[in-house]
Amino acid sequence: MKPIRKVVIPVAGWGTRSLPATKNVPKEMLPVFNKPVIQHVVEEARAAGITDVVFVTNRDKSVIEDYFDHNLQLEGILERAGKYELLHTIQRVAEEVNVIAVRQKEQKGLGHAVLCARQIIGDDPFAIMVGDDLIFSGVPGIRQLADVALAENKSVVGVMEVPEENVSRYGIVDGEETAPGVYKVRGLVEKPKKEDAPSRLAIVGRYVLTADIFDYLEKTAPGVGGEIQLTDAMAAMCQDQGMMAVKIAGKRFDAGNWPEFLSANIYFGLQDESVRYQLIDELKQFLQLN
Repeated sequence: MKPIRKVVIPVAGWGTRSLPATKNVPKEMLPVFNKPVIQHVVEEARAAGITDVVFVTNRDKSVIEDYFDHNLQLEGILERAGKYELLHTIQRVAEEVNVIAVRQKEQKGLGHAVLCARQIIGDDPFAIMVGDDLIFSGVPGIRQLADVALAENKSVVGVMEVPEENVSRYGIVDGEETAPGVYKVRGLVEKPKKEDAPSRLAIVGRYVLTADIFDYLEKTAPGVGGEIQLTDAMAAMCQDQGMMAVKIAGKRFDAGNWPEFLSANIYFGLQDESVRYQLIDELKQFLQLN
């Protein structure tokens, strides 16, 4: 398998879980500390050696593409004001990756969104990163998958263990552990009932797949929620070609879940020396009030 240089990031969803904040602002642009959610995702990809980012977007989300472009007016203002550190910060955002955008003209699910990127990806293996899943670790989450994909010459899906009562919210993997945290996948099922789930290994928005997945997506009928489910296509491909799963090491936040989104902001605030201690003091006061 070739090294992974391209990633598909679907960002065409409506963000209904985050309303009303996402009425006019894409959920991917909501800030986690001092960066929007989508920048954290792109930085993970770049740290894993990915150079080309394919956003699957819609007509109302051009602000995401614009964010990763130069803003010459703002850059000029910062330069004239002598604010060079801020200037270099926003310039780095524009220069970090090559951005390509394709439209998902109808909301038909994650599988359909990935299929929209077929012509851009071509025959290369590629990554998929869901735009509201934040994963932070020493080794970038998507890099952990890519390493196994290259070693095994197979597609790989990222998983984490979830409580039994939450399995119906995820795609679930049935797998045999072949090395610590690495599984040979026997099957996948999308959002099973608790009593039907083969494990608690939940797919968490990180994938490395061969381009063969596009043929399977073309043949996949609408599944749960009437949408074309990526998990259903992967299940079919797994039966024919095999697949691996990697239990991702690191801290994960679902940015579409308010408690986790707020926790992510606190997590990042605690990493920054300039605000850490004031933040701790504020949190202590809140806790004392309660």
